[in-house]
Amino acid sequence: MLDLIRIILSVLVPPLGVFLQVGIGIQFWINIVLTLLGYIPGVVHAVYIIATR
Repeated sequence: MLDLIRIILSVLVPPLGVFLQVGIGIQFWINIVLTLLGYIPGVVHAVYIIATR
């Protein structure tokens, strides 16, 4: 249930979903950069991080 909420938040604001999953770390900063480069890469990365952890 909590992962579903994180995935929904990741679709809306990708760095927020990553932050809730791993906190402020390298994955969070990678997601910030990907989201700034393009919204879709940020979403894909966020969902991947949530699904694999």
